[in-house]
Amino acid sequence: MMSETVATIPTDPQELADAVRDTMYAGDAASQALGMQVTAIAPGYARLTMTIRGDMLNGHKTCHGGFIFALADSAFAFSCNSRNVATVASGCVVDYLAPGFEGDVLTAEAQERSLAGRTGVYDVTVSNQHGKTVALFRGRSYRIKGQVVGTPDGE
Repeated sequence: MMSETVATIPTDPQELADAVRDTMYAGDAASQALGMQVTAIAPGYARLTMTIRGDMLNGHKTCHGGFIFALADSAFAFSCNSRNVATVASGCVVDYLAPGFEGDVLTAEAQERSLAGRTGVYDVTVSNQHGKTVALFRGRSYRIKGQVVGTPDGE
């Protein structure tokens, strides 16, 4: 049994990140409902896209900040879990720099800046289809017990 469990978890870092993406996205009803797509993943990195829909607009007819935040937060989650160690957010800050409009395609790129012990720091840049930066997000992560893909030996 133990060899079967180990064999199902990829050892190549990129293959592992791909498996984490597939497993996380399959169970991520929120990201799916918002129309997010994971367009790239690598160890410590993720890129997601989302098209702004009419039901995402606020009273100013611009994208509600909560939806921009959700996109950045999802990119952060995929990035910090990409090594298959269960990781959650311990805090974050976001700065909104420009509005998003209906029909805009937003891209959130998350990049690991620091990983030491159980904590990490990740920067996420959200931009529109013209390359204009819409928001900057910095997240702090905390590694918890468990994995995204497979079960560690002995559990």
